[in-house]
Amino acid sequence: MAIATTLRQADIFYELTSTQLEQVASICEEKYYQTGDVIFEENSRSDELYVIVNGEVEIQVRPGLIGSRDTGIPQTIATLRRGQSFGEVALVDEGLRSAAARCAQHDTHLVVIPRDKLMLLCDTYPQLGYRLMRNLAADLAMKIRNTDLQVREQLTWGQRPAS
Repeated sequence: MAIATTLRQADIFYELTSTQLEQVASICEEKYYQTGDVIFEENSRSDELYVIVNGEVEIQVRPGLIGSRDTGIPQTIATLRRGQSFGEVALVDEGLRSAAARCAQHDTHLVVIPRDKLMLLCDTYPQLGYRLMRNLAADLAMKIRNTDLQVREQLTWGQRPAS
């Protein structure tokens, strides 16, 4: 499957033209992972965006890192599949990863997009950059809203009043 075809399936590349998708595809790298492989660790350096071509990726956090009881077992907060992207925050701030990404299915195939090359492409082609950043903002807003709902649900139903 051509990389541009994969990118077309990802929400963050919505409404990019075929030419723009080919430009993005030209800076991508493909990687393959097996079940259990770590794609990146929580609190590691972030400089890449990922799009799933095939397979599954679990996004995990370690509760002990935020002051909860530390069971030592990472908690899966999302399972992502074909056409979904992750690592988007790296495009915004280059901060540390807020979660880990782990391969959840044999022969998971990812497209990896380096931040520096993508930012250069956005600077060189402002229309591409505008569309991509608009879509990125919408994607991150949706993820924040979903997380907000999960937090509210946990606060409402996760804590039992003392008897």
